[in-house]
Amino acid sequence: MSTELTSAGFTALGPLDWASLAWFACCWGGYTLFSGFRSGRKQRLQDALHEHIKRWIEVLHERDMRMVDTSVIANIERNAAFFASSCLLIIAGLVTAIGSMDKAMTFFSDLPLTQQTSRQVWEIGMLLLILIFAYSFFTFTWCMRQWGFASILVGSAAPANTGHDDGTVRRQHMETLASVVWLAIYHFNLGLRAYYFSLALLTWFIHPIVFMACSAWVVAVLYRREFRSRTLKALVAGLR
Repeated sequence: MSTELTSAGFTALGPLDWASLAWFACCWGGYTLFSGFRSGRKQRLQDALHEHIKRWIEVLHERDMRMVDTSVIANIERNAAFFASSCLLIIAGLVTAIGSMDKAMTFFSDLPLTQQTSRQVWEIGMLLLILIFAYSFFTFTWCMRQWGFASILVGSAAPANTGHDDGTVRRQHMETLASVVWLAIYHFNLGLRAYYFSLALLTWFIHPIVFMACSAWVVAVLYRREFRSRTLKALVAGLR
């Protein structure tokens, strides 16, 4: 896409389009900051899960046969691999869709309550979607590497009841493994969050007002699942 075409596309954006994009950025960035702020109070789903991860690592160090632990890591790593490969397929589909933009514009123009948009605006929307899924791809692949690091740490865990140290090395290993596993889950969550907001961005092609409403709805869904879900209550109850 040439610089002239991109400039023309941004010029074609109306005030409502700019407002909806700004609202979208505020929803995504604002929720990320809010979630990080609330993590200091240990009230998130991830924080409760972190405590269960620590318990799992403690049990891991108590048994000699750790095939169950490596199987758990492999199963979870497959989820990240699935989303990473899906990102590549979606990016390829979006690049292909840019070549058939006229058909997509004709389809959406026939829908009720859909605003008439220019080709340049469509190209900007497609470019934003490509950027979001590229970000998701790098996030999920980094998550996969972290699960690989966790597998190595599981393999390097000393056998139970060896008596070769006073517990300091073992404790350090447990903290390192728990941190790597938590970071893998954290980055997987970031990738999923990008998926959710990409679905909201799709509604920009319908109408900016719908786009703003869907962005707020995604924030509400994320907040409920992370701070008010029954899963969080069950995890917290398991820590008592």
